[in-house]
Amino acid sequence: MAITSPSAPSFSALSICYNTTEYSTPSRSLNFSPIQTTRSRFTLSCRLNDSSSSNALDGDGDLRYELQHGVSTHQRRRGSPVFVTLPIDAVRLPAGTMKRKKAMAQSFRALVAAGVEGVVMEVWWGLVERELPRVYNWQGYLEIVVLAKCCGLKVRAVMAFHQCGTGPDDPFWIPLPRWVCEEMNKDPDLAYSDRFGRRNMEYISLGCDVLPILHGRSPIQAYTEFMRSFRDTFIPFLGGVITGIQVGMGPAGELRYPSCPIQKLAWPWRSRELGEFQCYDKYMLASLNACAGEIGMREWANGGPIGASNLMQDPESTEFFKSDGSWNTPYGEFFLAWYSGMLLLHGERICREAETIFRGREVNLSGKVAGIHWHYGTQSHPSELTAGYYNTSIRDGLLPIARVFGRYGFSMCCTCFEMQDAEEQQMNPVSSPEGFVKQLLLATRICDIPLQGENSASSLDDKSFQQVLRMSKFYSDGPGTPTFSFNFVRMDKNLFEYRNWVSFTRFVRQMSDVKSFRAKLGFGEGDMPLSSLSASATAGAVLAY
Repeated sequence: MAITSPSAPSFSALSICYNTTEYSTPSRSLNFSPIQTTRSRFTLSCRLNDSSSSNALDGDGDLRYELQHGVSTHQRRRGSPVFVTLPIDAVRLPAGTMKRKKAMAQSFRALVAAGVEGVVMEVWWGLVERELPRVYNWQGYLEIVVLAKCCGLKVRAVMAFHQCGTGPDDPFWIPLPRWVCEEMNKDPDLAYSDRFGRRNMEYISLGCDVLPILHGRSPIQAYTEFMRSFRDTFIPFLGGVITGIQVGMGPAGELRYPSCPIQKLAWPWRSRELGEFQCYDKYMLASLNACAGEIGMREWANGGPIGASNLMQDPESTEFFKSDGSWNTPYGEFFLAWYSGMLLLHGERICREAETIFRGREVNLSGKVAGIHWHYGTQSHPSELTAGYYNTSIRDGLLPIARVFGRYGFSMCCTCFEMQDAEEQQMNPVSSPEGFVKQLLLATRICDIPLQGENSASSLDDKSFQQVLRMSKFYSDGPGTPTFSFNFVRMDKNLFEYRNWVSFTRFVRQMSDVKSFRAKLGFGEGDMPLSSLSASATAGAVLAY
């Protein structure tokens, strides 16, 4: 175990263990003119009809929809556009085709009528490249994009390189590709590990980012080839229908360590979870050992900090996280700079590859940051530190992330926009989602990068929507502010229930700041005013959702 040395020399661990010069490139604009490509035609078999028809997707018959390869002109709405994240199981396993096609078509038409800008489509690595390396199945996602094009919706595609769900019994279980899981079973150190030896399979350990551990490819190379295949397959839609690409960088797609497993995040008492440092696989330990050796402090190379016990769930009961703990000593500064620096380097590697792949394609790139607010009111911010954010009461750990994103023209996405301090602090007095989000907003303003807000839970009440509006205004106030948009998570049957739908459509109108609001839904039986729609009629329109 690493120990604290009171006589340790002062130094800048960040300058030793994390040097960005390898990847630092000038900021590039992604708004180039589209590259001219040979216009080709292909036919996709899917159940599509004229988007104005009441039967946009017929249940049985297959209709040939010939796709025209062109970039349509996109007229931006005033204000802040709203996108809606699709259901996790929008594409079925293992066939890889779109599920509930008729319900999806009806839902898309309802979103258009409500003034929604587009949908967020999670593209799962474990589904597309499921069986064999370099064998991709894009069929279900092609069907979704074609449907969005027909309905007049834009698409934000999420490159989801992480596991979804808690296990095979989870109805939304999507593991990593089988061939990746096989390699992780052969070498358990490909998975993150904490001090107890518990492995986390949500995402490949960033300690082996550039090592050829996946059939001769490194994880970064596998992610890169996946994104390149996506680009080549969806070229006809890039810039016209697909206007955004969010690149997954860790568990839940967020740039962080899995310090708090997905099972714990669902617990009511997760707000007190300190988290565990994820630095005990052999690849992370090798990096730590090399950094400690460079400064002649071998005793700091044996693992994570001692005295960072999570058992008490109280920072003041730990030697490392308490107010005057070893987090604020030369050893603590060394370890946290290395730990967060490895995460920054991982994010920068992925940003660099994605920017190269999608350069000139008229799409906005983005990355996601976790809204970890559970100990924001403490001195050490332990849950942020274990997640890889070196953010404390005396150090800004979010600004370095924003700078990496800004260097490659990335927008930043963050959750928790609907959460309020008053409610969270009833259960956890040191929590501050508003404080965390405001600090992140300031970092994006400083770096002049666009921001995408997101809700952490499918909360549909007016109070939550008003909180999102307040936080978006906090970001948008001031001259020359970059654009703000919001991703609502997620589309399900509850969204289309009458009372919820009324609240949601009002929120969309307020976000977009449109004077005239189209509040009609056409489902083939005449246009009916929103105020006249019954909950049962709206729910029936989307069938299984």
